[in-house]
Amino acid sequence: MAKVESTHAAGQTGEHLARAYLEHRGLEIVETNYRFGRGEIDIIAREGEYLVFCEVKMRTTDEYGPPELAVTRRKRQQVRRLAQGYLAERRIVDQACRFDVVAIVMKGGLPQIEYFPNAF
Repeated sequence: MAKVESTHAAGQTGEHLARAYLEHRGLEIVETNYRFGRGEIDIIAREGEYLVFCEVKMRTTDEYGPPELAVTRRKRQQVRRLAQGYLAERRIVDQACRFDVVAIVMKGGLPQIEYFPNAF
């Protein structure tokens, strides 16, 4: 059980770091942890004309490779479906959308952040 709790805590830390990073880059955070059905979008933001659906992946070790590789084809499909649900729920039409990834690796207690706008 401790592993699940530590993974959840790391995920929350990663999302907090990603929000701060995106805000620093000028994105306006619209919503976090949006749930639709059985899935969740980590961050929804606005940048200019784009509504940005952002997936955050964080690793505390390199045991499983770079965090961005965890955004698999299946995960990308899920995020797209969730985004469609968000747009439908909010009755948003004719909106330019983008899917970004924020990848965070903790090294020596410090976050190393890589940002992939329009990742998929």
